[in-house]
Amino acid sequence: MTLVKFIPFQILLFVCLPLVFAAPPRSGQQNFADDERIELFPGTGFFIKNREPYSDEEAKAWFEEASTIQKDGDLSGALKLYEKFTKRRTDLLLFYEGNSIFIGPESLYRAAILRENKGDWSDAFEHLELIAVAYPRYDFERVTESLMRIAEKIVTEDLPKKWGLVPRIRSGSEDRARLDRIAELARGPRFAPRALMALADVALQEDKEDDAIVALEKIVNLYPDHHACERAYFLLAAIHEGRVSGPAYDQGSTLRALNFYEDYLILFERPPAQGKYEKSFDYGLRLDGYEERKKKALQRKREMRQILAASKLEIGEYLEDYGKYFLIKWQELGNQPALQFYNEAITAAPESEAARLAEKRVAALRNSDD
Repeated sequence: MTLVKFIPFQILLFVCLPLVFAAPPRSGQQNFADDERIELFPGTGFFIKNREPYSDEEAKAWFEEASTIQKDGDLSGALKLYEKFTKRRTDLLLFYEGNSIFIGPESLYRAAILRENKGDWSDAFEHLELIAVAYPRYDFERVTESLMRIAEKIVTEDLPKKWGLVPRIRSGSEDRARLDRIAELARGPRFAPRALMALADVALQEDKEDDAIVALEKIVNLYPDHHACERAYFLLAAIHEGRVSGPAYDQGSTLRALNFYEDYLILFERPPAQGKYEKSFDYGLRLDGYEERKKKALQRKREMRQILAASKLEIGEYLEDYGKYFLIKWQELGNQPALQFYNEAITAAPESEAARLAEKRVAALRNSDD
């Protein structure tokens, strides 16, 4: 009896002790963790983070010194000074060497270029991303073009070794996250479709088909007039085609692939015109790719229809042979269910082997009815 009473008390004590001895929250402490997450700049200081903007005097002195020693060839020293501006912001607009310079984002941009040249592409991307988020008044197209360039280099080129010795490990998930971030930051037809297409390519290389589908559907839904839609439609069709298991299985993927191929051939009877921001060389490559994709779309459309017709034929044959064992009112229905699927097989792919077999089945059933 004593033991039975003791167990609940023990559990209650275990649960309540941390609450009794926990220190009461100070004013503003409850949201401190949330504030940490949304801060753009990490701040300076070890125990207490100072996130107040740098004073104009500090920011001016660091920028001018960094600019001077960079010209003298001390790139490491300049980088160290420029990267001070990754810790805290500054809104100083400085008239320097005949130009009005927004010190904070300009320092971050120069740091990003220096990091890119050193092969520290991930750090360069983070600096540019900080500019895009924290300083939207800065030259956005310049920043976004650099973000896109670095993200594509990380995805397509061999990663430079750290210090020229240590190999860097590629992370597909981080690559996709960078490209998705560009599409989020640069919503609009100039950069977002390009980033989403690159994201889809990376996802397909890593067999992440669902991620690729999400990116491609964003292109066709959000940027229907962009030339990237042509390839996006084709890739969506190809992905769903790859999930087709044959006529004996569910035909959902077959129908989705068929619909995308048909839409592709209707919408892109001719290749999209050269984009406003598309280079002539890239346009030429796209035209060559279009011709190949169109040929494949025509061929695969026929193949999808043939699989669909074969599936209809199999269902019709099954209904003809076994429908009487599970169909309600099968005597009244007779051969109508089987005939319906045979006719659908003929309609789906009139020139296919399945259609010819379905025609023979239809003729045989009608003769038997006579």
